[in-house]
Amino acid sequence: MREELIRSTSVWSAAEIRRFLASAEIPVRLACLASGGAPLLCSLWFLYDEDAIWCATPRSARLATLLAQDPRCAFEIAGDLMPYRGVRGQGTARLSRADGPAVLLRLIDRYLHTRESTFARWLISRQQDEVAVRIEPEWLTAWDFSARMQP
Repeated sequence: MREELIRSTSVWSAAEIRRFLASAEIPVRLACLASGGAPLLCSLWFLYDEDAIWCATPRSARLATLLAQDPRCAFEIAGDLMPYRGVRGQGTARLSRADGPAVLLRLIDRYLHTRESTFARWLISRQQDEVAVRIEPEWLTAWDFSARMQP
């Protein structure tokens, strides 16, 4: 994460954002533009690697179709429970069919911690249909309300 991508209003540095993205086992909320111009919002598993946010989705998914047409996107990675904190930004999404199966396996390892569960095996059975989504951030910011939410 390059420091120049971090907005001046961010409460975390690039290093702190990297640590959060590497450790947060929560979905990313990814927004893109639908054909009519309205936003579409999807929650996906993610991992942070190579200064990018990586996800996987079926290549037939509407999200993949829309990102192929217009790669501009916005994202937020934040938990639903207190204390509220997270990272948001905008970027460009690049799709890769070749990387889809490998990224899916990494996501299964990150979120399910096993490839032996029924759900993991079902996902693995469909891995050839997955496309990797690489989000290259153009800017990021972080917020953290932990201090003000202490009892």
